[in-house]
Order: sequence, then structure tokens, then C-alpha cells
Amino acid sequence: MAAYEAHGTAVIDPGCTIGDGTRIWHFSHIMPGCTIGRNCNIGQNVVISPQVVLGNNVKVQNNVSVYTGVTCGDDVFLGPSCVFTNVVNPRSAVSRKDRYLKTHVGKGASIGANATIVCGHTIGEYAMIGAGAVVIKDIPPYALVVGNPSSQIGWVSEYGHRLSFNEKGIATCPESNQQYLLEGGVVTRIS
Repeated sequence: MAAYEAHGTAVIDPGCTIGDGTRIWHFSHIMPGCTIGRNCNIGQNVVISPQVVLGNNVKVQNNVSVYTGVTCGDDVFLGPSCVFTNVVNPRSAVSRKDRYLKTHVGKGASIGANATIVCGHTIGEYAMIGAGAVVIKDIPPYALVVGNPSSQIGWVSEYGHRLSFNEKGIATCPESNQQYLLEGGVVTRIS
């Protein structure tokens, strides 16, 4: 007996692994060979392609396409209608299935509604990708990026608040009181 819940209209192919407590909603397609962790929420009309790996507690909102080559760490948020690619130069008449590029979304990162993640890049832990952004390069941990093509406009805490660093390179999250250090263009949590 499955320890996950799936709406009757969802299609779950044989050969996928789905963790306990995961919920899969209307008209979603979970393809063979993918791995979905525990306590995930897969929204309506979502496609999870073969060999995709989603960690635990991943939230996938409605109309998201997660294609082969993508891995997501724990606690990742994929906003409504965001999309990943897996080929940089697609052509209908040219098969490039053996050349899919890998994309990794780090633990706790959030990707906004309608964002596009061009394949072959890493989105760092707790990064925040703004709605409609087009990511065409690696994104560092805790970075806040927006636009097309995306550019970094700041840093965010693990709670998603914009960080303001003092003259010593220290910032405090207003919600959690966690402290962060900005040094050499890299942010790390220090408390």
C-alpha cells in the first residue's frame, strides 16, 4: 500500500520512487525512474520526468515542468509555472537525449512563478529566484536574483528576508535573528 496520496487523475508510471507523506494533485504525470522524497507536494498539472530527483519537503506548484537532468535538495520551492530546460540548443529534428545537461537546485532555494532555469547550472542553497527570471548561469547560495537575463540584486536569509550587511560584513535576519557573514562575495550563516 502506497504511503503517499495521489489524485485519481494523476498518472504515476511504474518504476518511480515516492516518499511517505507526499501528495500528488490533479492531472500530474510522474514518469518512470524519478525519485520524489518524503512530504513533498506536487501541484496540479506538473510533469516530473525520468531520473529527476526531488529531496524531502519539496513544494512544486501548479503547471511546473521538471525535466530529466534536474535534482533538487530538501525544502526547495518551485513556484507556479516555472520551467527547467535540459538542452541548450533544441531542434525537433535532432535528437540530443544523450546530451542532457544537469541542473541542481540547492537545499532551501526558492524559484519564483514563471521563472525559466536554463540547463547546466547550479542554484545555491537558500537562493531566491524572482518571478519571471531567466537563469543562465550559476547562482551562489543566499543570492537574490531577478530579471531576464537574471542578475543578482542582493542576498537573502534562510527565511527569505533581504539582508543588509554592516561595515563588518554582518547581517541579521529580522525574523529568525540568524546572523550571516558576507566575505569575498560569499555569504555564510554564522549563527
